[in-house]
Amino acid sequence: MCLINFHVHDHPIYHLVVAANRDEFYERPTAPAHFWVDKPDLLAGRDLSQKGTWLGITKYGRFAALTNYRDPSEQKKDVRSRGEIVTDFLESDITAAEFLKSLQQKRSEYAGFNVIAGTADELFYYSNIENDVKKISPGTHGLCNHFLDTPWPKVVKGKANLRKLVEQNRVIQPNELFDLLQDAEPFPEEQLPNTGVGEQLERVLSPLFIKSEGYGTRSSTVLLIDHENNITFVERTYREGEFVEDRTFKF
Repeated sequence: MCLINFHVHDHPIYHLVVAANRDEFYERPTAPAHFWVDKPDLLAGRDLSQKGTWLGITKYGRFAALTNYRDPSEQKKDVRSRGEIVTDFLESDITAAEFLKSLQQKRSEYAGFNVIAGTADELFYYSNIENDVKKISPGTHGLCNHFLDTPWPKVVKGKANLRKLVEQNRVIQPNELFDLLQDAEPFPEEQLPNTGVGEQLERVLSPLFIKSEGYGTRSSTVLLIDHENNITFVERTYREGEFVEDRTFKF
C-alpha cells in the first residue's frame, strides 16, 4: 500500500473504516482480492511475485496493512519480502502487540516498512525505522510512505475528507470512500515533502490516486467493520488508471 486512511472507534455504527490505495508498477503480477486456496480464512489481493500481500483480513477479524518507507538512499539487497509480514500476522494466533514485538527482533531483515495490525477492537502500529510499537488511538489516521500521521499533503487531505464523512454519523457507502481515494489532483511544489526523489517525481507521487507511465494506483480497498462485527470488504482494481472491476465480500 502507499496510502491508508482509516477511522477507528469513535463512531456510532463502525469499529473500523479503512480507505486505502495500493500503488505499484503496472507490470508486477498481482491477483485481485480473494480467499486464498492455500489459506482459506485469509481474504486479500496477492503479489504473485513474492506471494505476500499489502492488506488483508481473516474470517475471524484479524486485519493488517503495510506501506513501504520511502528512502531512495536505502538500497538493501537480499532482504525478505515485506509482504510476508501481513500474511504472517494474519496466519498467527498471537496478539498484534506480541507479533510486532517479535518483528522488532528481525527488523533489519527488511527494507523500510510501516505496518498496522490487530482487530477492530485494538490496532497497533510499527515501523522498523522508528522501531517503536504503538497502540493506535481512537479517531482518524493516515499512513503513507513515512510514519503514521506524518502531515504529507495527501495524508492530510485524505484524513480531512474521511473525517468529514464519518462525522455525519450514518451508514457509509463504499462508493463514498472510493470517491475519496480517486482524487488524482497533484499538489503544488511548495507543499511537497522532500524524500530525496526529486521535485518532478515528488509531484507525480503526490496525489491520493497516482497515474503515470509504468507506475500508479493498481487497486483501492474499502473496509467497514460495524459494532456487530459485520465485515464489508470491497476491492476496486485498475489497469493503468482505468477501472477494471469491483470485488465485494461480506461476512
